[in-house]
Amino acid sequence: MTKHVLVIGAGPAGLMAADAIAHQGIDVTIADAKPSFGRKFLMAGKSGLNLTKAEPLNEFVRNYDTPYIANIVDAFGPNDVCDWANGLGADVFIGSSGRVFPKVMKASPLLRAWIGALDALGVQRKANHRWIGFTQNTAHFETPNGAIDITADAIVLATGGASWSKLGSDGEWTKCVSADNLVPFAPSNSAVHIEWSPHMAKFMGHPVKAISITSGDKISRGEVILSSKGIEGGGIYPLSAGIRDTGSVTFDLCPDWTLERVVTALSRPIGKNSLSNHIRKTLGLTPIKIALLREFAGHLPNDPHHLATLLKALPRHKVTLRPIDEAISTVGGIAWASLTEGLMLRNRPGVFCAGEMIDWDAPTGGYLLTACLASGRWVGRHVVDYLKIPHRAERDAGS
Repeated sequence: MTKHVLVIGAGPAGLMAADAIAHQGIDVTIADAKPSFGRKFLMAGKSGLNLTKAEPLNEFVRNYDTPYIANIVDAFGPNDVCDWANGLGADVFIGSSGRVFPKVMKASPLLRAWIGALDALGVQRKANHRWIGFTQNTAHFETPNGAIDITADAIVLATGGASWSKLGSDGEWTKCVSADNLVPFAPSNSAVHIEWSPHMAKFMGHPVKAISITSGDKISRGEVILSSKGIEGGGIYPLSAGIRDTGSVTFDLCPDWTLERVVTALSRPIGKNSLSNHIRKTLGLTPIKIALLREFAGHLPNDPHHLATLLKALPRHKVTLRPIDEAISTVGGIAWASLTEGLMLRNRPGVFCAGEMIDWDAPTGGYLLTACLASGRWVGRHVVDYLKIPHRAERDAGS
């Protein structure tokens, strides 16, 4: 008798799980709460779909916060992602930073080709199906036509994290699983909240370039943007873990200069210049950097060494991340201790989890998407093993 697998969630992890399972001749149904599939995937590709990053695998996996997800990525890494995309006709190229994109840049052609390939494998698609729970091996859904049940030999949950709720990742699925399985969600790859004083208004929407920022043991160098809500951009996003832990950030406004060089420059005679003009002329600091210095430091010391120390390590305390729904990604969700090696729930044999709904963290730059694809592939293969060896459920649940 042909086995049937239900995949709940039609993002990259769910689609990849369905792909791996359907290729083994197993009937697959994908159900998603939204009217169309891959909405967050499409949003990720709005300004260029960064699939992965071309770098040695041992360097690549260091960007994950847990060896569990790193091991999964090790089995389906950057080269595998490139081969997969090329196989769907979405030929990729490597940018100057090592980031990998489809040549057409957008996500939509790749998604269309992927869904077309799944259709050719006989995968059934169910849109507008919001999962509201399960009983044994039957999942319950709300649909525009009323309540519907779908029974399967195995179920894959790929329901996403808790950011960008309008695209489907609303975290509501947590109501359907035991609280013992869960780690609370928190924002990651997030902007930070700053209450600006009125004199900063003219700088809103402007970039701050050539800056280094530290939080906890995390350090990032890259451009940030000042906004009415705070600070956003690639230079601040990688520091989310540090900010969650410490609530503070430290800015180096002269990352290419040593402290001694800054002290020497500031020790030049100030003459009739104001202190701000002296800083600008001796260090070449832009007005927006000087404004940040005054905003965060308040009164500036005249002593060159004290001033240089501030420029090289400008602190901002009581920093918080922006609300979780604004974050690019989240940490939290299903705890690793609740999962077997094959990502099956220990207390629900036959139910597997994939993607961002599991508690792992990574920066942007291709690492997030690669891990979602890799976990989907990993789960798909373990579902196939599970269905071929029915008694494995009891063995895995105890392992």
